[in-house]
Amino acid sequence: MKLIADLHMHTLYSSHAYNTVTEMITQAQKLGLKAIAITDHGPLMPDSGHEWHFMNKGQIPKKIDDLIVMYGAEVDVINTNGDLDISDYYLKNLDWVVASIHKEIIPQLTVEQATQLWLNIAENPYIDMIGHCEQLQHTFDFEKVIPVFAKNNKVVELNVNSQAVRPTGQANMLEIAKLCKKYKCRVAINSDAHSIYKIGQTGNIPKMLESIDFPQELIINASYENLISELKIHNKYILKQIEE
Repeated sequence: MKLIADLHMHTLYSSHAYNTVTEMITQAQKLGLKAIAITDHGPLMPDSGHEWHFMNKGQIPKKIDDLIVMYGAEVDVINTNGDLDISDYYLKNLDWVVASIHKEIIPQLTVEQATQLWLNIAENPYIDMIGHCEQLQHTFDFEKVIPVFAKNNKVVELNVNSQAVRPTGQANMLEIAKLCKKYKCRVAINSDAHSIYKIGQTGNIPKMLESIDFPQELIINASYENLISELKIHNKYILKQIEE
């Protein structure tokens, strides 16, 4: 499967990553991608800085040659209420917002706690995508939550990096994918790249999706048309900016 976009990646701002914004953009262009989302960590992660970083993205164009460059964040969910480490004041101005649980902030949850957390996140209008939610220590009631994600237009990420750093969650990922198919919840296959050498990688996720006959129309970065349609659903201002 050839993806046209990678919607989760990190730059030197997340200090455990290894490349600049410019280097990530250049590599994406070399790979022939049509769009990327720069999604550095929110300020409660140990490797991140101040949240005002996320107000300064206007310094870089939204489109460079043929590449759409979305500037967003991977925000940290900090409790079961669904509170985040970046305020709405900043989130509403971002092009693409991923909400994730990180063990550095929430080490462990019961199934009931994780379920309530994601149900609360599903109601947040500023969240576009649910990040690497297959983690074993944060397992939730998939059957209860996935249809709510679908109803609220939350894209569910299938995270390639998880295969290396969160391998115990692979069975969960398959179950999540099956339910996304069942409830027509849209997904994105993302590298979660922390260097130029990981951008655009898909791992064995396409093979996993093929094994369950997952429909291409539910993969938002499988085609340019799918991606633009998704941005319209999320009412993203970037569409006006790249058309100017």
